[in-house]
Amino acid sequence: MSIRHLDALLEPRSIVVVGASDRPGSVGATVWRNLRSGGFQGAIRALNPSHRTLDGEHVFARCADLPVAPDLAVVCVPPEAVVDTLSELGRTGTRAAIVMTAGIDARTEGRMLDACHPHLLRVLGPNCIGALCPHLGLNASFAHTDALPGDLAFVAQSDALLTAVLDWSKSRRIGFSHLVSLGDHLDVDAGDMLDYLASDARTRAILMYLESVESPRKFMSAARAAARNKPVIVVKAGRAGQGPKAATPHTGALAGSDIVIDAAIRRAGLLRVETLDELFLAAETLARFRGSAEGGLTVMTNGGGAGVIAADAAARAGIALSAPSRALLSTLGARLPATWSRANPVDIIGDAPVTRYVETLRALLGDPDTGTILFMHAPTAIVRSEDIAHACVPLLREARDRVMACWLGDAAVAEARRVFEDAGIACYATPEEAVRALEMLATYRRNQALLLETPTASEAPVPDVAAARAIVDAALAEGRETPDAVDSLRLLAAYGIPVVPTRRCAGTADAAVAAADALGYPVALKVLSPALSHKTDAGGVELNLRDAPSVHDAAIVMLARVHERQPAARVDGFALQSMAQRPRGQELLAGASVDLAFGPVVMFGQGGTAVEVLADRAVALPPLNRALARELVSRTRVARLLAGWRDHPPVDLDALCDALVAVAQMLADFPELRELDINPLVADDKGLVALDARVRLAPAAPSSKGADRFAIRPYPAALGRFVAWNRQRIDVRPVRPEDLPLYEAFIDGVAPEDLRLRFFTSRRELPCSELARSVQIDYAREMAFVAIDRRADGLPEMLGSVQAVCDPDNVEAEFAILVRSDL
Repeated sequence: MSIRHLDALLEPRSIVVVGASDRPGSVGATVWRNLRSGGFQGAIRALNPSHRTLDGEHVFARCADLPVAPDLAVVCVPPEAVVDTLSELGRTGTRAAIVMTAGIDARTEGRMLDACHPHLLRVLGPNCIGALCPHLGLNASFAHTDALPGDLAFVAQSDALLTAVLDWSKSRRIGFSHLVSLGDHLDVDAGDMLDYLASDARTRAILMYLESVESPRKFMSAARAAARNKPVIVVKAGRAGQGPKAATPHTGALAGSDIVIDAAIRRAGLLRVETLDELFLAAETLARFRGSAEGGLTVMTNGGGAGVIAADAAARAGIALSAPSRALLSTLGARLPATWSRANPVDIIGDAPVTRYVETLRALLGDPDTGTILFMHAPTAIVRSEDIAHACVPLLREARDRVMACWLGDAAVAEARRVFEDAGIACYATPEEAVRALEMLATYRRNQALLLETPTASEAPVPDVAAARAIVDAALAEGRETPDAVDSLRLLAAYGIPVVPTRRCAGTADAAVAAADALGYPVALKVLSPALSHKTDAGGVELNLRDAPSVHDAAIVMLARVHERQPAARVDGFALQSMAQRPRGQELLAGASVDLAFGPVVMFGQGGTAVEVLADRAVALPPLNRALARELVSRTRVARLLAGWRDHPPVDLDALCDALVAVAQMLADFPELRELDINPLVADDKGLVALDARVRLAPAAPSSKGADRFAIRPYPAALGRFVAWNRQRIDVRPVRPEDLPLYEAFIDGVAPEDLRLRFFTSRRELPCSELARSVQIDYAREMAFVAIDRRADGLPEMLGSVQAVCDPDNVEAEFAILVRSDL
C-alpha cells in the first residue's frame, strides 16, 4: 500500500491490546506489561473475553464495547482468531494493527488482507515482535527491554536482530526514534517504512536488516527518496546463498541475487554493511560522528605501535593520512618532546601528561587541513585515563564532526570511554574499527554522489528497433528461444553495437569455403548449434584461417570433433567471421539477465574463455546512461587495464559505455529478452567490436513492455509533446539528467525575485546538489516537465519548468512552475 495510517502505527494516541493476559510468559501478558511500564501517555485498554479486570483496569470483551476506536491495536490472539479480530477492529475504526501471532498459513494471510483492505487497516506483521517509539514511551512489543530515545531508526525483518540491537544500544547508551520488527511483512514492508521514516523529523538516519525484497520497484523508489534525505544503512542477509539457478550464458551463470542486491543498494544511494558488528559500528558512527573521510585522517596517539596499526588500516581502506603543514609542525614541535614523531601519526610519547593531550588536540583542531582526527590512548601508570578524558571533553564538544576516539584496553579506560560517550563523541574499541567506520562513510558518500549523478548527453546511434523486432519475432515464430550467433550479432548491430562481419552457411566444408571467400581472409570458423553454449569447449572454434584449404580442412575436422565430444548436439551450420585485427584489444564481457527479485540487470566484466574462473564482473540495474555505465565499469578489476598500461593506450570508454546503454535499452524494448551474453567484446583505443553473442528469448504478452520489469522506472519518453508557441514549435517533455547544463543556464536567466517566489528563500544561484536534484528525479513518484526551444544557432535552451511531487499515498501533490523572467 503506502504510508497511509502509519502515523496510527508509530504515533498512536490510544492503544488496545487484543488478547491481553495475566498468564506468566504469554505474549499478551508481556505486551500489556511493556506498554503500561513504558511511559506512554495515551489511553491503553485491554480486550479479552476471558477477563473482567487486569491490573485494576477494566477489560473489554469485544471491539464494539470500546468507548472510542483506538488508533493502534496490538493483536495477541491464536491464528484462528486473527481474521475475525481484524474485521472487528476495521469496523470499529482502528487504522493500524500489530499482529504478533505466529503460525499463520498463506490462506489465512490472504483472508487477513481481505479483512483489512475495506477499512484501510494497516497491519505490521504477522509473526513480529512489535514496535517501539521511545520518544512516546511506546513499547508495543514483547521485547525483553525498552529503548533509549534518540535519532536513529532501526527496521528489521528479524525479531532476534531487533532484540540484539536493543540490548547492545542500551549498553552503549545509543538511542532510537523507532524500532520496528516487520515480521512476515504481509502489509507494512521495508518500502513503506522507508517512506515514513524519510520524512520523520525525529529520525536522522535509518538502519535496516533485510532478508528479502518482494516489491523491488516500490523498495527502490522509497529507498532513493529516503537516501536523498538521510543516511540509510542496510544489512542484507543471504550473501552465501545459491541465488538463481545458473543459466546458459555466462551472464546468467554469474548474475546471482546477492550481486544484484549490491547493485540495487548502491544505485539507491544507500550503504550496505556486511555483518552485525558493522551494523553496530554504523549505528555508533551515525549516532555520534557527523564528519567524513574527505579531508583525510590525522592520527594522534600516545603509542607509536598503535599509530602504525591505524596508518596501516587507513592504507588498506584507501583513506589518506593528512600531511602536516609547516605551521602545524612548528606549533607541535614547541609543545611536544624532542622525540615526537614529527609526522602523521602524531606520537605524543607514552609519558604524556594531561596538558600535552589538551595542547596537541587544540593545535590539531585549529588546523582545518588535519581532516578527521583519530584520538587514541593506551593506559599508562603516568596519568589516569579518565583525567585525560575530562580535560579533553571541553575541546571536543563542538568538534564531533572531526574527532573519533579509540580508548585501547578495557577496565582501565572504561570510565574515560564513558566520559567521551556522554559528551557525544564516537568511541571505538580498536584503530581498525575506527578506520572501518570512516571507510563506510566514504563508500556512503560515493553512493550518494552516484544518486545525484548528472550525465552528459550520449551520442550513441539511435537503434533500429524495427530490424531488431523482426529478428526476435522470426526466432520465436520458428520456435527458436536461442537464436544462433549470426542472428544474435544482427540484433546487437541493430542497436548500434559494432559487430565483426559474419556469414552463416550450411554445415559442409564447401559451404564454409564459399562463405570465407566472400568475406576475405583471414577468417574464424565457428560451429552453429543450439546445444553448445560454450563452443570452444566442444572444439567448435578455429581462428585465423588464412586460405580456402585451411578452411576446408578445419570444417571437416571440426564436424568430427564436435560429434565426438557432443554426439547428441545438432549442428545447424557454420558461422564465418572476419578476423578482428586488434592486437592490443581487451576481451570483455557484456550482457543481461533477469533477476528473480529485481528484474532485468546489465552485467559487465572481463571476458574470454576463463570468465567463470576469473569471476570479475559487476551488475547494474537499468535504465543506464553513460555516467551509470562508467560507474558499472569502474567496479571491475579489468577497469584498471582499460585505463591503459605500458604500450596499451586507454580504451574508448565512451564507446564501451554506449554499448552497455544499448544493452539496457534492449531490455526496455523487448520483454522477450531473458538473457544476453556478448563474449568476447573486444575493446581498444579505436573502439570496440563484438565477436560472439548468445541470446535467450521467451514469449511475452502482446501488451507487455520490457521496461515494466525494471526495478527503477525508466525515462517516460511517451509523455513528451511538441506544442505551438509564438509561431514556434516547443518541445515539452519530462526532464532528463542530461538537462543539467540547460537547467543551469535557465536558472541564470531567472531574476532573484522570481527565484525567491519559487524557492521561498532569497538566493542568486542554486547549489550543484540542488540543481542535480531538479533534473534527476524518480519518475515513479514525481514528475518535472521542461519546455525546450531552439536558438537561432540551433542550440537548445530551456524556457520554463514545472515540477510536481506526490505524497507517498498518491492523494495530494505540490507543484511549482518557473518561467524564464524575460518571458
